[in-house]
Amino acid sequence: MISIILTNTNLQIRERNASRENLPHFMIELEMSELKAFIGLLYIAGFYRSGRQNTADLWASDGTGVEIFRLTMSRQRFHFIQSCLRFDDKSTREERKLLDNLAPIREIFELFVENCKKSYVLGEYVTIDEMLLAFRGRCKFRQYIPTKLAKYGIKVLAMVDAQNFYIFNLEIYARKQPEGPFSVNNKPFDVVNRLVLPISKTGRNVTFDNWFTSYELVSHLLNEHKLTSVGTVRKNKRVLPNKFLKTSDRDADVYSSKFGFQKDITLVSYIPKKKKVVLLISSLHHDADIDETTGERKKPEINTFYNSTKGGVDVVDELSATYDVSRNSKKWPLTVFYAILNMAGINANIVFKCNTNSTQKRRNFIKTLGRMMVAEHMSARKEIPQLSSQLRKRMREFGGESAQETPVRVPGVRKRCQVCPYARHRKTSNVCEDCHKYICPEHTVSFCQECAAITDNNIE
Repeated sequence: MISIILTNTNLQIRERNASRENLPHFMIELEMSELKAFIGLLYIAGFYRSGRQNTADLWASDGTGVEIFRLTMSRQRFHFIQSCLRFDDKSTREERKLLDNLAPIREIFELFVENCKKSYVLGEYVTIDEMLLAFRGRCKFRQYIPTKLAKYGIKVLAMVDAQNFYIFNLEIYARKQPEGPFSVNNKPFDVVNRLVLPISKTGRNVTFDNWFTSYELVSHLLNEHKLTSVGTVRKNKRVLPNKFLKTSDRDADVYSSKFGFQKDITLVSYIPKKKKVVLLISSLHHDADIDETTGERKKPEINTFYNSTKGGVDVVDELSATYDVSRNSKKWPLTVFYAILNMAGINANIVFKCNTNSTQKRRNFIKTLGRMMVAEHMSARKEIPQLSSQLRKRMREFGGESAQETPVRVPGVRKRCQVCPYARHRKTSNVCEDCHKYICPEHTVSFCQECAAITDNNIE
């Protein structure tokens, strides 16, 4: 995935720089270590919950900023990389968009989903629900969902582990696709049918809400995929018996339940309070059991099971929002990319804990991940002589090295001043602390320690 992003981002950089002769230092092409460092800084920003904060605050050198940002790259470089990020071949994009609304992000998104499927074995219970990636820019498949916090954004259908919230399968809602290989039916029945394909005939249980639930879907999952399912049911479904919908003759029986059984499917109508009825359907439960732990509320076991497994995707939303890497952007592919990073961080933490039995908090995992991703690039950057000595010193300390830089000056060696005209042939033993050039007294300026520190900060 990262190699694809690197290749296409460098193509964009070359195109942008084609008409320039003297390139500023922050506009050169990317290397793999620097792209990883950029992503690492996004995770660090999420760790500090500063994903959408003004970058001037993060790069501030007056003591209020976050030092790791200045140590890793300049603010100009960060913005340049962000503006040039591309996830597909721009030269063939228009042709691909004739068949696919998701052309700019399709390859990266599908690779991420495949990696999620390969890296973990789901538990017994899974949840299917929708997420909304906050976005208010131009996008032909942007959705308005008033019940979501963001209101406007890109809808993603997700299947996650109901117990530890591992994201296993995803599908972006792209509205009606052009006729071709990516044209699919977006009805709830078909969406669920596609999402469960990787776990078909594994005997797991799927929980979903009333937007997806129908008798036909529950029956199809059981018979064709060998999967049980539990979900709430909307009252406008034609297959529902009238006795399960009416509350007028049951108002006196608050906390009462009415069960219906047909083959391997159970329907329950539960009254939590007057004039309200909750309908649930299940192919997992086959009896009229009441959960004794609910006390006088006498909730059916179907209801309590649904409540315990329905929130998987909602928890993923909360986890993503806690350490969100997203930055404000008018480009919807970037919004999807940031969501991929958020979900990758969640999944990586789950896999790490399963493999190591670690009890490390997710917050510390995100911080460690970010530091590891910037380390290689920072190690190379500290060798740049044009950077201030103070900055290089802090880079060495970050990498666990001695803060004392290896001296460049060899005692007793005099060399030609590298600033004087060649004809002067003036030799000196003085060396510049920043660029390591030999300089004669005429081209030397003395600073006290306090002024030198101020100069270092300005250079950064």
